[in-house]
Amino acid sequence: MLRSQLRLITSNRLQIILQHLRMSSHIASDAEVLLAKHGCSGVITLNRPKALNALNLNMTRVIYRQLKLWEEDPETFLVIIKGTGGKAFCAGGDIIAITEAGKAGGSLAQDFFKEEYILNNAIGSFKKTYVALVDGITMGGGVGLSVHGHFRVASEKTLFAMPETAIGLFPDVGGGHFLPRLPGKIGLFIALTGFRLKGRDVQKAGIATHFIESQKIPSLEKDLVTLKSPSKEDITDVLDAYHKESTASEDQPFILAEHLDKINSLFSANSVEEIFENLKKDGSTFAQQQLKTLSKMSPTSLKLTFRQLKNGSSLTLQEVLTMEYRLSQASMRGHDFYEGVRAVLIDKDQKPEWKPERLEEVTDEYLDSCFASLGSSDLIL
Repeated sequence: MLRSQLRLITSNRLQIILQHLRMSSHIASDAEVLLAKHGCSGVITLNRPKALNALNLNMTRVIYRQLKLWEEDPETFLVIIKGTGGKAFCAGGDIIAITEAGKAGGSLAQDFFKEEYILNNAIGSFKKTYVALVDGITMGGGVGLSVHGHFRVASEKTLFAMPETAIGLFPDVGGGHFLPRLPGKIGLFIALTGFRLKGRDVQKAGIATHFIESQKIPSLEKDLVTLKSPSKEDITDVLDAYHKESTASEDQPFILAEHLDKINSLFSANSVEEIFENLKKDGSTFAQQQLKTLSKMSPTSLKLTFRQLKNGSSLTLQEVLTMEYRLSQASMRGHDFYEGVRAVLIDKDQKPEWKPERLEEVTDEYLDSCFASLGSSDLIL
């Protein structure tokens, strides 16, 4: 018994050593994900700069495998994830590839969402300290790679959004878990409108844990990876110190500060239709702007998102991801996702023809079917 346990430990250690050796040859490569080990820290670099580091299935698999190895490695205490190219952390999932697969009936439409959500859960339950350097565009899939970890570091270059309702989708990757847990109705507002937050506002909204000026991030990373066997408290101390030193736009009010009361009252409703009524009755410039924005979104997506966040507010991350996998597959069976991607990302005419085109035509029966169990095809975490 003891001998077999020793063999297993030796085998695991050998696997980790071989992985570290392979990583050393990845650093200067053109791989989509670069993996490196520096002392007690593992560093994951998303390396598709021309695609704004958009996440594809191969990248998802590489990151998941490596996280699992580092999680079991007694010499790894910290994992850092970042993007290359200077513009984006990760601008989202590779939506066009998923669209093409969905139209053709290919398995990517199932595999991508399933494995992406499994990775989101692995980040949310990761035993080692996980730091995401969201220094640039962070949307959709990029949010899933960062928001569930222990720390998210924003900079003045950070642009955060969950713009899925504009393409006939919903704010997935665990959006149903973290968005309803933001202060007041900010999460629902962001989810329905796709409102963009920039720089320090990402931290003020409660999405990032720290704000650090972009030029200081390489120094921060160096200080983190040179820590010896750091505890979570040691890592927190370094992040806090850099955050305190970063004073850019510190005195500027949160971009939504003057509208928070309206957001909290107008978006406190029992349905999307009620939100529209609240906005119409209010009549203020802010309300009119939101009404105009929401009127462009997929009615189906708006209703799915509203129920997703309402349900998700009392569910665990695992339960939310199972729910969202059901919604992803309903979206793959529907019309609006393909039409939204066509209008926004392919033809770029910005004129999607939603079906149905009115909120009232999206029935409760249809919504129920989207949230229904997939039986043996359900996502099990």
